[in-house]
Amino acid sequence: MIETGGLDIEGENDSWDFGTGAGFYVDATKAPYNKGYNMYTYVTEELPKTVFAAFPQLDSSRVSITGHSMGGHGALTLYLRNPGKYKSVSAFAPIANPINCPWGQKAFAGYFGEDQKAKWAEHDATELVKKWKGRLDVLIDVGTGDNFYKQGQLLPENFEKAAKEAGVEGVNIRYQPDYDHSYYTMATFADDHVEHAAKYLFA
Repeated sequence: MIETGGLDIEGENDSWDFGTGAGFYVDATKAPYNKGYNMYTYVTEELPKTVFAAFPQLDSSRVSITGHSMGGHGALTLYLRNPGKYKSVSAFAPIANPINCPWGQKAFAGYFGEDQKAKWAEHDATELVKKWKGRLDVLIDVGTGDNFYKQGQLLPENFEKAAKEAGVEGVNIRYQPDYDHSYYTMATFADDHVEHAAKYLFA
């Protein structure tokens, strides 16, 4: 992983859903991960600065964000935490309510600490959408055959419910019959997500 390479933190390679396998797009505050697990800053500041410096022909005022699974969590939270920074957001099978699923609870306890629940909420799309003002044009695809969806790891229904209760319009969650968590699912619906982004990038 770009943001964690070379740290050699004991145990960081022990599981696929934590450490080098899953940075969760946060800046860790709990030792030892606060030594360099700064994926939030990397994606929102360092990477764009580097890319736009290297490719001046790109328009830094027109950027959209999307992601899959943990990356979907990242796309949603980065968009919601930075109003105006991105023109659009979409996600495939995102971890939409990490404070209420095993994956997110494990990650946030490790990166922030068990007692830092307020910090957890700052990186949870379902909690963030409750405070969103105005319309939120987001496209989310989730397969009903996705085992992680069935196991309660993704919880898009919680995000949808929170948005509705907050009066936030424009949330389009499509539950695709029998599709799973694979890249085949992403490939199947990728055109829709490109068109979604293009609609706002070229507005």
